[in-house]
Amino acid sequence: MPPPQAPTRLATPQDVIEQARPLFAVPEFWIEHVGSGALSRGLWSLLLLAAIVLFTFAVGGVLTRLLGRLAEKTRWQVDDELVQGLRGPIARSGILLGVMAALEAFEFDLDSGIPAGRILRSLAVLVWVPYVFRSTMLVLRAASEDPDHFRTLEPRTFPLFDNLAKVALFVAFSYLVLVVVWRLDPSGFLASAGIAGIAIGFAAQDTLSNLFAGVFIIADAPYRVGDFITLDTGERGEVLNIGLRSTRILTRDDIEITIPNAIMGRAKITNEAGGPSPAHRIRVRVSCAYGTDVARVRSALIDCASETEHVLSTPAPRVRFRSFGESGLDFELLCWIPMPVLRGQVLDALHTAVYERFASDGIEIPYPKRDLYLHRVDAPEPPGD
Repeated sequence: MPPPQAPTRLATPQDVIEQARPLFAVPEFWIEHVGSGALSRGLWSLLLLAAIVLFTFAVGGVLTRLLGRLAEKTRWQVDDELVQGLRGPIARSGILLGVMAALEAFEFDLDSGIPAGRILRSLAVLVWVPYVFRSTMLVLRAASEDPDHFRTLEPRTFPLFDNLAKVALFVAFSYLVLVVVWRLDPSGFLASAGIAGIAIGFAAQDTLSNLFAGVFIIADAPYRVGDFITLDTGERGEVLNIGLRSTRILTRDDIEITIPNAIMGRAKITNEAGGPSPAHRIRVRVSCAYGTDVARVRSALIDCASETEHVLSTPAPRVRFRSFGESGLDFELLCWIPMPVLRGQVLDALHTAVYERFASDGIEIPYPKRDLYLHRVDAPEPPGD
């Protein structure tokens, strides 16, 4: 029987560097014409650094042009942004590769004393972190806006997938830097994970409660990004972001409020943009003097609503005769607007239109009246002495 073959071992980044090290050495023709001293090695290192940087820039330019032409043929716009973003990481990677090659040519031991090699290799990994994070976010956002091809990923679940992707990328890059580059043994981290988890659980109860509440909020979707909500504590505004720790809302005063997800999970929330339609109903309460023609009031209020901008024609505006008030007849105008953010603007326009219409039609808007009657009372005569 033939002897068993040893299993094939995957090449590590260090193996690649060891195999490429002879390529960075000072060649014989350079030694013959320039010399083998420190100055000669320094000049060769600078020349090698410049050559690698220029080569990387050239390759990056050609690669982005080719990928850009391919991206123009697709219907997605996100691939154009991904291609344009490649220039920065490729250029920075070329500079780091050139520095490493120059140090190798100068016969500098990258892994002794100050671990310059590991530092440079760590930087070579980290320069890609912003691009990968941003690219992942762009791809997920584009997929969430394409319901025909992606049903699970939608604007409602985008924050959840975005946060999960960030956590996964953080773990992946941490593994590359700590385990692959620095060759740290992960068994120690895994062994202490249980104890650390218990300690962190007690020390970060609020953070963990916010984390789990954020996951449930994203999954249950009581509100979404862009919805207009009102809390039981009185805060009202548009939801800007639903993160793992907190929710940010923007009030009508352009003030951003950050609320922990644990509080949002326990709060009573009124979602003005919820329901089957984002349309929002508003109410205008008005009173008329006793004796006013009810049909005339209804017609005037309907006309005011129909002529006001942003008031929807479907559902149609309607008027309700609510009650007999102390000073007059109480009516309520009900109409719909396309989104809750227009509530203040439309109410202002409706109040102005109703007041001017009632004034022109001679419809009296009553107000509480009090009649004061004065009469003289003779003071009693004081008793005699």
